[in-house]
Amino acid sequence: MGIEPQYGEINILLVGSDSRGEDHSRSDTLMIAHYNQHSNTMKLASIMRDTYVEVPGHGMQKINSAFAYGGPELVRKTIKNNFDIDVNYYAIADFEGFTKIVDIAAPNGIEVDIPYEMSYGIGMTLPPGKQVLHGKELLGYVRFRQDRLSDFGRVERQQEALSKLKEQAVSIHSLLNLPKILGMADPYIGTNVDTPTLLSIGKGLITGKSKEMESIRIPVQDSYENATVSAGAVLKIDVNKNREALKSFLESTEGS
Repeated sequence: MGIEPQYGEINILLVGSDSRGEDHSRSDTLMIAHYNQHSNTMKLASIMRDTYVEVPGHGMQKINSAFAYGGPELVRKTIKNNFDIDVNYYAIADFEGFTKIVDIAAPNGIEVDIPYEMSYGIGMTLPPGKQVLHGKELLGYVRFRQDRLSDFGRVERQQEALSKLKEQAVSIHSLLNLPKILGMADPYIGTNVDTPTLLSIGKGLITGKSKEMESIRIPVQDSYENATVSAGAVLKIDVNKNREALKSFLESTEGS
């Protein structure tokens, strides 16, 4: 595998695009994955798509429109501008890409406990109870937003799905087949993370497989209000409170 790249800690913007083949789609999901090379731990910060922020060059907008206006680079600038977090790397997958990656990383599926029937807006019906979901069904599970928690429930399910996907992937894949797995997933991910770094992160996650993934949601509790503006229904946030919460979450370096 050559010389191990040394980067210490890294922030990667994870974008789930709602593209169905067209250009300039909005981001359906926005997360920052923080990986610590010294402790082999990963953290996940979800930024809700209706968070109302200053998008450089476009004024106050929902954060998910930044991706449509200027791709990952504008999302990166928006995060730096509002939350003072540097995110120099990104990984983008659309809906089809997500389903393919799930089936490659977790061919045996992911077990979830579905609280009630989910069907509206996801093109399938997921009955309540414990289910093992594969790529397409898991996509429906993480996209469903017609429950009483709306987007908040969706973010919870996305974090749950990624956490379980990571657990499943590191429990069944070995260091030996890691390059093959990354090679299979490569066509479905647009990323500027180089292959040696991806291999290093994968190796570290497999080595530290027992470690749980911490997560946070932005905006944090009691730091926003629902509002309706020209852009539609938004979450008006206390920027300072959320900046501090996100910075302290990503920058605490236990285990390094």
